[in-house]
Amino acid sequence: MKTRFACVMAVLAVLQASCGKKTSVSVPPPLPRDGSATFAQDVEFLKQHTDVHVLEDVSSGARVAVAPAWQGRVMTSTSDGANGGSMGWIHYANVETGILPEEKRTGLAKHIHVFGGEERFWMGPEGGQFALFFPPAPAAYEFANWKTPALMDTEAFEVVRKDATRIELKKDAEITNRAGTRLKLGIERTVQLIEKGATSMLLGIPIPAEVSMVCYRTTNVVTHRGDVPWTKDGGLVSIWLLGMFKHGPGVTVVVPIREGAGNAVNSDYFGEVAQDRLKTTDKAVFFKADGAYRSKIGVPPGRSTGLAGSYDPVRGTLTIVRIVPPADAASLPYVRSQWMDHADPYAGDLINAYNDGAPAPGEAPLGPFYELETSSPALPLQPGGKLTHIQETLHFHGDAKVLEPISKALLGVTPEEIAAAFPKS
Repeated sequence: MKTRFACVMAVLAVLQASCGKKTSVSVPPPLPRDGSATFAQDVEFLKQHTDVHVLEDVSSGARVAVAPAWQGRVMTSTSDGANGGSMGWIHYANVETGILPEEKRTGLAKHIHVFGGEERFWMGPEGGQFALFFPPAPAAYEFANWKTPALMDTEAFEVVRKDATRIELKKDAEITNRAGTRLKLGIERTVQLIEKGATSMLLGIPIPAEVSMVCYRTTNVVTHRGDVPWTKDGGLVSIWLLGMFKHGPGVTVVVPIREGAGNAVNSDYFGEVAQDRLKTTDKAVFFKADGAYRSKIGVPPGRSTGLAGSYDPVRGTLTIVRIVPPADAASLPYVRSQWMDHADPYAGDLINAYNDGAPAPGEAPLGPFYELETSSPALPLQPGGKLTHIQETLHFHGDAKVLEPISKALLGVTPEEIAAAFPKS
């Protein structure tokens, strides 16, 4: 009895002592929403609203965050571990609101859930007589009639398998184009982190030790699951990958071009782009990505090298988007997505870049942000046929001089040349 009493008294003494002390609780700092959040901060925020799978290269600190419920979208990445800069643009307020039921959607949510993310799966064409984003004629090509299909906006992709450096997803779906053609399809999407040594071999260039980097590849396959062949007359589709990145007053997009017939750049998506925002040389197309003027450009398959990039001198980041175009890309059909009927709906672009801004005076922009985009050809398919589109996204971080050999090898120009493309006002 004495022993039990002594034990009880000891426990009470410990409780009294602990009650008399002030416990220190670590409260994480609030999430900065000005584009300066770390990778860990963005991932922690995203995990409060959706499932996130993080791919990681432990040896280098490269990480990639994927959201399966948002079509296997790469939301952001970093080259420098948990506390490194977060590369993808995220619309925090829309992520907090989440996916709204149809009856509760107002304003922009009637048309699209803008969550952000630095690589998302879409399909084209957006506009034209075979559009996937507009109802049948006579509905006009107006924003009021534009809507992102649920397949690319609200429907989740199923996780097939995942590990530390790879995630595989799938989705079965049907979608109907503006011409009334119903397309039954299966989608497979894989996101894979590529380590630094393998990236150097992939690009065929050395990567200086002083450069931190992250590289990931997505492999996207669309399979024709229907019974009727997909034809030009009924409307063909492309795989369309779009990445949202952080704009800035000095951010410039660069798209290398090669010699060939036809325009090197098309800039008629939202009206012609002013000369102080678009510059074309014999090497490349330069395009302002300041998030202050809504505009879009495209480079057709006959003039594209399969590469596009951007340089942000403030953040010290060189971003590259890379595909390997088909050898006969110039003769293949690529969809046109401008909001109009087309004399040739398959004379479209392989590379696109978009700069966000107010769609009209007094209206709010979607972000703002800027985008780098690539498209697959739109091939006629027999039932069971497949369309595949593979893209790599790379971010290199370091001093301009250290980044110079990488930029020169991939884009044909140096960071200094990119930064000087548009004189500071």
